[in-house]
Amino acid sequence: MTRRRKKRHTPEQIIRKLRDAETMLNAGKTIGEVCQQLEISEQSFNRWQTQYGGMKAEEAKRLKELEQENTRLKKLLAEAELDKAMLKENRRGKLVSPSRKRQAVQHLQQTFDVSERKACRVLDQPRSSQRYQAAPADDEAALLKQILKLVRQHPRFGYRRIGRMLQAAGWKVNPKRIYRLWRREGLKVPRKPRKKRALGTGANACHRHRPERKNHVWCCDFIFDRTETGTTLKWLSILDEYTRECLALKVDRHITSEDVINQLAELFRTHGVPEHFRSDNGSEFLSKAIRNWLKQIGVGTLYIEPGSPWENGYAESFHSRVRDEFMNCEVFENLRSARKQTEAWKEHYNEVRPHSSLGYLTPRQFLQQCLSSSRTTSAFQRNTADNQKLS
Repeated sequence: MTRRRKKRHTPEQIIRKLRDAETMLNAGKTIGEVCQQLEISEQSFNRWQTQYGGMKAEEAKRLKELEQENTRLKKLLAEAELDKAMLKENRRGKLVSPSRKRQAVQHLQQTFDVSERKACRVLDQPRSSQRYQAAPADDEAALLKQILKLVRQHPRFGYRRIGRMLQAAGWKVNPKRIYRLWRREGLKVPRKPRKKRALGTGANACHRHRPERKNHVWCCDFIFDRTETGTTLKWLSILDEYTRECLALKVDRHITSEDVINQLAELFRTHGVPEHFRSDNGSEFLSKAIRNWLKQIGVGTLYIEPGSPWENGYAESFHSRVRDEFMNCEVFENLRSARKQTEAWKEHYNEVRPHSSLGYLTPRQFLQQCLSSSRTTSAFQRNTADNQKLS
């Protein structure tokens, strides 16, 4: 059985039927007969009389148009308010990249229960861009696996240093791609807030007496930690401030001034004698034996001001790396284990770890670069001198 579709009347038809109904009523017919004749119910007749009674067809048509216009304006106002609310919801930052716009569109769809078309129109996002699915590169899975492997090995390295290590291993990647994968995987190295200190006025401070070449200034200092059983360990670090190479990282229970002299003598034989030696005013470095020995060899001493460790900035910076990347990540069972782990980390620092202040070269790579540059300069000077003699 087919259901009969309900007939809808226009304002002109309603006015015409009300006029005919009035004529029939004047002729003596009842309301029921009139409604039967006009094929409407009494409820519809009463409603029409209330709404259109006494009106002409033109007036009814105009009223209907006004109602439609009013409905349209209300709808436009509601849409404008919705757009305003959606834009206000998405006022947290600039939507520059298509990926950020995709996330914003999805957020508006979930928050306001609107269609994708509506959210894209508000944010001026093409729907083709919204539906675009980036195809990952063929090597992305292997690259990500290698990144995570390096992060596990070096949890305190950021994406720039990880990227340099990947490039050194043969990967052809740029920092932006590494950063994209880094952010996608939620990798992060938490920053430690540090208080700023005054630079000080010490004449021997690192910012006043700067290193200019290899073996120009060496710096030295101590750092402490404990074994698993609570026994104190003491490290002596010696650094070439220009190349950032760790020349020595000696660990022992106790280190005396005589131990410092023996370590320096060994380094002087293998690396050459520095022009200056920077250290703090500790008892080991102020001892008469060390002062006389350095003076006898011809090494200038640069003692920093008391209570001003920042004046020995290169040593302090190196110790922060030692503490953050080595001591906080390793457990020392005993002195023998600490010596073995220290030697391995020292080689890794000099040979593998990229240094940001050296243009992400390792200290050994930077040293080789300096040596080759000095050889080229020396050869040029010799050729210039020979040409002057011939002329």
